[in-house]
Amino acid sequence: MECWDKKYECMSRDEMTAVQSERLVNTVNRVYNNVPSYQKKMQLIGLEPGDIKSIADLDKLPFTTKQDLRDNYPYGLFAEPMSNVVRVHASSGTTGKQIVVGYTRKDLESWADVIARTLTCAGANKDSFVHNAYGYGFFTGALGIHYGAEKIGATVIPISGGNTKRQIQTMKDFGSTILACTPSYALFLIEVMEEMGIQKGELQLKSGVFGAEPWSLNMRSEIEERLGILAIDIYGLSEIIGPGVSSECSCKSGLHVFEDHFIPEIINPETGKVLPPGEKGEIVFSTVTKEAFPVLRYRTRDISALNYEKCICGRTHVRMNRVTGRSDDMLIIRGVNVFPSQIESVLLKFSEVAPHYQLIVDRVGNLDSLEVWVEMTPALFSDEVKQLEDIERRIREELDFILGISAKIKLVEPKTIERSEGKAKRVIDKRNPV
Repeated sequence: MECWDKKYECMSRDEMTAVQSERLVNTVNRVYNNVPSYQKKMQLIGLEPGDIKSIADLDKLPFTTKQDLRDNYPYGLFAEPMSNVVRVHASSGTTGKQIVVGYTRKDLESWADVIARTLTCAGANKDSFVHNAYGYGFFTGALGIHYGAEKIGATVIPISGGNTKRQIQTMKDFGSTILACTPSYALFLIEVMEEMGIQKGELQLKSGVFGAEPWSLNMRSEIEERLGILAIDIYGLSEIIGPGVSSECSCKSGLHVFEDHFIPEIINPETGKVLPPGEKGEIVFSTVTKEAFPVLRYRTRDISALNYEKCICGRTHVRMNRVTGRSDDMLIIRGVNVFPSQIESVLLKFSEVAPHYQLIVDRVGNLDSLEVWVEMTPALFSDEVKQLEDIERRIREELDFILGISAKIKLVEPKTIERSEGKAKRVIDKRNPV
């Protein structure tokens, strides 16, 4: 096993608790004294910084939500003067104000360090060529990967998103060994690569770090098989630091949370109560090393669970389960909770359809309806109507079994569903038009 920072990645639980407690106490004092919004929240519940003596007191602190960030737009939650902030990023949200985050020079060093751990989990080293197809700009993905790759001494190919044929030619010509992009874009790259007649054996790719959207184990298998690589799940969000909050290792048995920087909790999203290890709920993070933009108990809305057992790779960091969806974009259809990743997992079992789909949710009268558009493969497209009806029936029955509700299946022609170079738009919900 290779680790980037063995001291922290393999630290005992008692040692980690001591590190977290010291850093949490310092962070609480800093935000109380430097961020009026946090001071007001704590005063409203009668909480003083001295009441937080260790991570055992973490649940005494109030939650931070995305609305808090929007209410303090753009710099109201910064704990450092802007003269110490050397970079800002912002979310690409489609509603409300952007989420603005800032970094001191030390924050950028910490960010590069956790990405160095992430890339090392994927087998990267100073001899690697990191093909960075995340979008450069306000989005934190590309620049996070970029500086982490440079930190380990790898060669960065900062190609960004778009121009997919050039991406593939560059991977072939430049000898890219690590691919960094969203999983949905990886599938699109594979599709275009096959159209170009380029075989996976012509590339030197060894592994990929895929994140920014939930994806299923079946999608992972498809990417690994069609590219001949190790595909690992990475997790992050701008509000915490960007990519680099957690990462799978080659064991692929949960994402190691870099908890010397980010303390995780799992809560019941309805009650806010902290849940014990192993139980599924909403993951909450407190940053304990960030200077410019520290957050306490930030509600991510992502659904996961925590596992404190030591991984067979040797790392002792707590592992979070792959995110299965979000508590705030979860579809509730006829009283049933549905995540797009559940549907994706079913569709990828069927070789007759392509891994591109869209969910159309509507309300007819007082009844919700779910229609699943699935692209046919070219081979299926030429089949007889009877065969098409058979595959529709099989998908419908499998979804009914998994979800507990019926859905209409609509097979569409190849290339019908719009491709994405970023996060795929999987759901069109017509019930509550914006």
